[in-house]
Amino acid sequence: MPKLKTRRAAAKRFRRSGSGKIMRRKAFRNHLLQHKSTDRKARLAKISTVDDSDAPNVEAMLPYL
Repeated sequence: MPKLKTRRAAAKRFRRSGSGKIMRRKAFRNHLLQHKSTDRKARLAKISTVDDSDAPNVEAMLPYL
């Protein structure tokens, strides 16, 4: 069998947690930050888990994660 290729864009965005779940960054924290509240920006800074319905798609992009 040939080796499977990893989607490099996905490899830069996702990682596996200690319990095996796939972790992701939250959106809306790149730019246009001056009108967003400090609480909102702090909330967006935290790492989140990928939803269970999306996890199979991410795992298909990252065969060796």
